[in-house]
Amino acid sequence: MDKLVVHGGSVIKGVINISGSKNASLPILAASILTGEDCIIRRVPDVSDTNYMIQILSALGADVERSSGTVRICCADIADEAPYELVRRMRASICVMGPLLARKGRAVVSLPGGCVIGDRPVDLHLKGLQALGAKVEFEGGNITLTAPDGLRGAEMDLRGENGPTVLGTDNVMMAATLADGITVIESAAAEPEVLDLANFLNAMGAKISGAGTRRIVIEGVKELHGVEHTVIPDRIEAGTFMAAAALAGEGVTLNRVNRDHLKAITAAIIKSGHKVEFNEAGNSCFIERGETLQGVDLTTAPFPGYPTDMQAQMTALLVTTPGISVIRDTIFPQRFMHCAELKRMGADIRVDNGNAIVSGVRRLSAAPVMASDLRASAALVLAALNASGSTEISRLYHIDRGYEHIDEKLLMLGAKVERVQV
Repeated sequence: MDKLVVHGGSVIKGVINISGSKNASLPILAASILTGEDCIIRRVPDVSDTNYMIQILSALGADVERSSGTVRICCADIADEAPYELVRRMRASICVMGPLLARKGRAVVSLPGGCVIGDRPVDLHLKGLQALGAKVEFEGGNITLTAPDGLRGAEMDLRGENGPTVLGTDNVMMAATLADGITVIESAAAEPEVLDLANFLNAMGAKISGAGTRRIVIEGVKELHGVEHTVIPDRIEAGTFMAAAALAGEGVTLNRVNRDHLKAITAAIIKSGHKVEFNEAGNSCFIERGETLQGVDLTTAPFPGYPTDMQAQMTALLVTTPGISVIRDTIFPQRFMHCAELKRMGADIRVDNGNAIVSGVRRLSAAPVMASDLRASAALVLAALNASGSTEISRLYHIDRGYEHIDEKLLMLGAKVERVQV
């Protein structure tokens, strides 16, 4: 088990490339199940979550090759049962359910376990698939879905208590591509990762319109074919490095970004007093720490609102920003595990009923801290960049789930970090 040691006080500057999106890659990899032909997917980040998805596909019988960010998948002969030992390691593995059901008429997937950032049920996934004609049974911790009469298009509303479901939208959209008739998804997730999946499916021969909006229409087709696709940039990795540059930067340039995906993050960082500039094409941005800083009020919301996956990182930026900041997470109200660890470093934070009230302090001091989830671990790395002393961050496997070589990228920018085997 590795830990990361961050020696605080260094200034970061320079240029790095942002990796392909982890959250877009996972359903796109799963969507390769829908055809028996070769799919070539580029800019798949080398993170543990994508590695688990590739292992699941291999265990199902897919022929998979991976080299330098490019994955070739052929699902000519595929089983319909996803192995528990692999599925349990990653909640997003639930997104094999829709394509397996559409391709095989049956899917057996282990029920995902609990999540440290709160309950994330799969009831909306099942509601959507049942509307398409699937029968659902639970036994021995498994979900078994069957479509003895085939899948048929239907109209459905996937509105959840805390907003639309991204993976639920993905699952239903993938299943509906091979259903008989037209499917209409109301209250669909509009995140860029959903649009990227729709673009991948349309390139395979699907007929999907409205992706990226709250209403998606899918006209079922008889079959899909192989395709080549390049995954969109990871907006959460980009936002994380934007926050790092605001915390400890003297001019950081991020290449391979998408300005349209980063509007809410950019607005929050600028509002707190920092400088963010994009090039004309919107695929590169320059971030510089501001001189006159202020606290901000921030509320997470489904896209195009401020993403919950950037809540922890922005908290890390605001703990040393003068004034009072109020952060509300309406998506996952329990997602404040990082605050207790930041307080160990000297942050002044009060968490109450889905809100974090942050009073900016001049500087943090190093302390041994422990990552509780993917984005919390990134927040601790950011906080450690300008803390006095050397911060040891345990449970580094959390950050390896979703950040490709984060320590190497920080080193390229001049940070003093080292990965240590425990």
